[in-house]
Amino acid sequence: MNAVQIGGTAAQSVLPTTPTVAAWNVERCLFPEDTAAQLNIVSPDIVLLSEVDHGMSRTGQRHTTEDMAAFLGMQYAFGVEFLELDLGGPTERQFCKDSFNSLGWHGNAILSSVPFKRVGMIRLDQDGHWFAADAGASDPDQPRLGGRMALAAIVPTEAGPLCVVSTHLESNANAAHRHTQFADLLAAVEEFAPDMPILIGGDLNTGNHIPPDFDWKRETLFDLAETQGFSWEFTAEGMTTRPSLITPHPDRVMKLDWFAGRGLHCDEKGILPSIDATKRPLSDHDCVWCSVSLKHSQPE
Repeated sequence: MNAVQIGGTAAQSVLPTTPTVAAWNVERCLFPEDTAAQLNIVSPDIVLLSEVDHGMSRTGQRHTTEDMAAFLGMQYAFGVEFLELDLGGPTERQFCKDSFNSLGWHGNAILSSVPFKRVGMIRLDQDGHWFAADAGASDPDQPRLGGRMALAAIVPTEAGPLCVVSTHLESNANAAHRHTQFADLLAAVEEFAPDMPILIGGDLNTGNHIPPDFDWKRETLFDLAETQGFSWEFTAEGMTTRPSLITPHPDRVMKLDWFAGRGLHCDEKGILPSIDATKRPLSDHDCVWCSVSLKHSQPE
């Protein structure tokens, strides 16, 4: 559960001075090649993924991260968030062709068009949130071992090294729980990449379990990040969820997906819809993306 798998082949040796980074919760990644093709619309240099399957019946026992990386010509880092003990929720079982999972791994990933200089995993849960009923948030339809986590990687750019972080905070919890997770994440990233530009991206589940209106503005992690020098300006305006093949809930429209950056300028940003050319939803999340440039230190 603490290992990071590295694979794939990077097409470049160094990122441009203004790299484009995409963050996308791909909701199991039912369609790896089509999902990767959708990303070509914004041509990202780095992709931060969450909810990617590896060896799950619902996604054809595929290593969805590896397949996306191969399609895009990228290197990848994959880490296990959960070991799934069953086939998934009721709406996911329609996609299962086998009655078993070959591996049962589900996690986060980073795709990069350049080789990683360093990669690490940051685990954010210790309480068996999805397994132990007495933890207060287990889901009987999705028994799991593990917990939320983040992957961090250092990549070279023409302007110097950049730390990128792919994370996924808890959905089945309140703002205080996510605040603690994000505080732990910020402390670990600071140790992993001291004095380095940092871009954190992913599904922060902001507003989840905050009745009655999923109001993301009531999360305290935003102020927490700003007190440590991070800015949220890298995230485009607009909601980021939609009904999908797995999550057909038209009334649940939320803003869950974000970038927080430090030591960087935001040059451009946007939201890439997860609806493909056939009008099929690839995920219940749209993809957020931004182009950034590293701030040059000022002479003393």
